[in-house]
Amino acid sequence: MRRLVASSIATRLFVSSAAACVVILTVAGLVLTALYRETAEAALDEQLGVYLRALVADIASPRDDPTEAGQLAEPQFELPLSGWYWQITRLDVSPADIKASRSLFASRLPRLPQSDAEPGQDGRRRGNISGPDNKSLRMLERVINAGDQGQFLIQVAATTQTVDGQVAQFEIDIGVTFFLLALLLVAAMAFQVRYGLRPLRQLRRDVVAVRRGQADAVAGEFPQEVAPLAEELNLLIGANREIVERARIQVGNLAHALKTPLSVIVNEADSEDSALARKVAEQAEVMRDQVQFYLDRARAATRAGAIGAAADPADALAAMARVFGKIYPAIDLKVDCPENLRFRGEKQDFDDMAGNLIDNSCKWATREVRVSVEELPAGGLDRLFFRLTIDDDGPGLPADRREDAMRRGRRLDESKPGSGLGLSIAADLAIAYGGKLELGDSPLGGLRANLVLPALPRD
Repeated sequence: MRRLVASSIATRLFVSSAAACVVILTVAGLVLTALYRETAEAALDEQLGVYLRALVADIASPRDDPTEAGQLAEPQFELPLSGWYWQITRLDVSPADIKASRSLFASRLPRLPQSDAEPGQDGRRRGNISGPDNKSLRMLERVINAGDQGQFLIQVAATTQTVDGQVAQFEIDIGVTFFLLALLLVAAMAFQVRYGLRPLRQLRRDVVAVRRGQADAVAGEFPQEVAPLAEELNLLIGANREIVERARIQVGNLAHALKTPLSVIVNEADSEDSALARKVAEQAEVMRDQVQFYLDRARAATRAGAIGAAADPADALAAMARVFGKIYPAIDLKVDCPENLRFRGEKQDFDDMAGNLIDNSCKWATREVRVSVEELPAGGLDRLFFRLTIDDDGPGLPADRREDAMRRGRRLDESKPGSGLGLSIAADLAIAYGGKLELGDSPLGGLRANLVLPALPRD
C-alpha cells in the first residue's frame, strides 16, 4: 500500500482525502453523540425538576403533617421498582423521618456525594447514583427549610435506561447516516480526482503518440497548471529533432570531408607501381572502410536516440521475403510475424539488421530458412522488447567461433561472397538501440540468430 501511494498521485490524493473524510466524520459523530446525550440528560433533568418543584410546593402548603406531602399524579411512582422514585426526608428530627414513593418499595435513595454534585443557583444538586437493583439513576435533590414545619431533603430520581436507549439508537442512526455519507463522499472524491487528473492522462497519451511516431508534437488545450509542461515538452521534442538533424548533417559533412582526401591518396598511389604505393593504397582502403563503418555507427546511434521513430517489422519482413525469394529461389524462406508490432527505431536500421541476418542465413542454408518474431515480457516501465529469430539448416557455426563472426570484417569462410560486415553491423545497431544479437544452435541443424530489439506498446 505504501508503494502504491508513493507511485500514484491519484491514489495519494484519494487515500488522503478518504482518510480525512473518515476522521472528520468520526469526530463529528462522537461530538454529536456527546451533545445528544447532554440534551437527553437535560430533558430528563427538566422533567425531574418539574416533579421536584411539585413536591416542594406540596411541602410548603400549610398542613398539619408536612410529611404527608408527596402526592404526584404519575403512575410510574406507584409501580414497585419502576425506575421512577421520590423521597422526602425530614432532617431536623432524630431519627430522620422518611416518606417515599411506593415505587421504592422497601428501598431508600442515597444522597449525592458532596464532592460530585455542587448545588446550582436554585439550590438543586444533580448527578447519577446506583439505585435499587443496582440500576443507574439520574437524581435531583434539594434541601428546603419550611420554617416551623421543619427542614426537608427532597429527592426525585429516574432510571437512565431511557436516555441510554435513546443515545444508543442515535448512535446507530448517525452511524448508518455517516457511513452512507462517507460512501457518497468517497465516490465524489474518486470522481473529483479522476476528473481533476484527466489533463495529465491526456498529456501522457499525447506524449505516447509522439514517441510512437503517430504525432509530431503534444497537441490540445490544457489547464493553466498543465499547459506550461505541455509547451516545455514540445520545446524538448523540437530540440531533440534539431540535435538529431544537426548530427546527421555533421556526419554527412565529415564523410564528404574525409572521402575526398582518401580518394586523392588512392588515385596518387594507383599512379605508381611500387611497394610503397601499394601499401599506401591498401591502408587508404582500410581507412575508407573504417571511416564508413564508424560513420554508419554514428548515424545509427543518432537515429536510435530520436523521439518518435517507429517501423513495422511485419511489412518490412514481408518485403524482404519477396526480395530474397527471388535472389535465392532454391531456399524455402518463411516468415512469421505478429501484426501491430512496432519497432522503436528507424525503418532503415531495422532493414539493415534483419536484411543482413536473413541474407547471411540464405547464403549458408541448404533448403530452408525460418524467420519468426515474438514479443518478450515487459522488463520494466515502458521497456518493451521483441525477439527476431532466424534459423537455417546450413552447416552452422561452432560455439567458439561465434564471437569472432560478429567482429567487423571477420570472414570465417572465403568460399561465400560478402565483406564480413553483415553480422557486425547487425550487432552494433542492436547495441545502439539497447538490444543485442546472439548466435546459437538452430533446431533446423544450422545457425540460429536471435536479435532482441525495443518495441512500442500495441494500440
